[in-house]
Amino acid sequence: MKKFDKERALLAVAGPVLALVAAIVLTSIVLIASGKNPFEPYRLMLEQVGFSDIQVLIINQASLYYIAALAVALGFRMNLFNIGVDGQYRLAAMMTAVVGAHVALPSFLQVPMLLLVGLLTGAFWAGIAGVLKVTRGVSEVVSTIMLNAIATSVIGYLTLTDNFGVLVGDNITTGVMKESGWVPGINLGADVGEIYGLVFLAVLLGIGYWLVLNRTRFGFDLRATGASETAAAASGVDAKKMVFTAMLISGGVAGLSGLPLLLGDSHTYALTFPAGLGFTAIGIALLGRNNPGGIALAALLWAFLDKASPALDYATPVAYEKEIATIMQGLIVFAVVISYEAVRQWGLRRQQKRVGAELAAAAAGNNNHKKEVAA
Repeated sequence: MKKFDKERALLAVAGPVLALVAAIVLTSIVLIASGKNPFEPYRLMLEQVGFSDIQVLIINQASLYYIAALAVALGFRMNLFNIGVDGQYRLAAMMTAVVGAHVALPSFLQVPMLLLVGLLTGAFWAGIAGVLKVTRGVSEVVSTIMLNAIATSVIGYLTLTDNFGVLVGDNITTGVMKESGWVPGINLGADVGEIYGLVFLAVLLGIGYWLVLNRTRFGFDLRATGASETAAAASGVDAKKMVFTAMLISGGVAGLSGLPLLLGDSHTYALTFPAGLGFTAIGIALLGRNNPGGIALAALLWAFLDKASPALDYATPVAYEKEIATIMQGLIVFAVVISYEAVRQWGLRRQQKRVGAELAAAAAGNNNHKKEVAA
């Protein structure tokens, strides 16, 4: 058992490590081909981690990535590809901002209400894809991609000045939210910045994700259905119900992913609100192997590449394009698919050899026993 655990841990770590190494090597090749030093960009970015303000930016950005990646991972564990996390997150943030700007309750009621609005909006939007999946057999990949586009149009319509939009200069916003809905963070000083208060929400969601999947009957049914709907149905699990429930939960978590920024910093939804978070979360969930700890490390890595890379533009005497970090992120996603498949095949071969050796040993033992009996 001890040997098996060690091998399983090795297989779990091997995929991400190989992906990172491959991405670094390929990025270095790109730098060499462009006549640049292949090591200097990494040094420059690592230096940024020593600055407290960059550390705060990384932690804040990682909290958004982490929650969104958990939403993606929930779908993956169910063998569902929820590409609609980006639309669910943006629509939920916009609706939360609208409600927060027009409803004023005491803080102890306002903040939970806004969290509930974000959760329910994301769950509702993902639920549409879930209904189409279980009733009409529509692939969630197709439906969620289309729902992303529809969400963009719905946001555009609701933020018109004739509806809930408020024009601020050249930017269209939903108006500033009531202060009772602002979530205070951890202020580390004017020169450092403030860690979002809802960073702790990300931590709680990660713990809840692990507990539900690994310590509850629902989590077992969800994983079993993702592995084989036929086998799950034979054991009494309603596969369609599990698919729909998984889409609702995934969408609900996605709806929370923009709230650390919304309630902790911007306090309004505007055209400048970050987009593409859901697509980034797919790469993070893949790199983290749908494990809450692995996803946390992947989210920090992605946030580090995002927040440390601008320093490359201002490097002296030779400046590097900050797009190097984007290239690395893309290569990580590309490499992670290949490395995981390679590790999986290697693991299967190891398992087959081990089973073969055990069978051979058992057969040899039986033969020896028969000889002893015959003697």
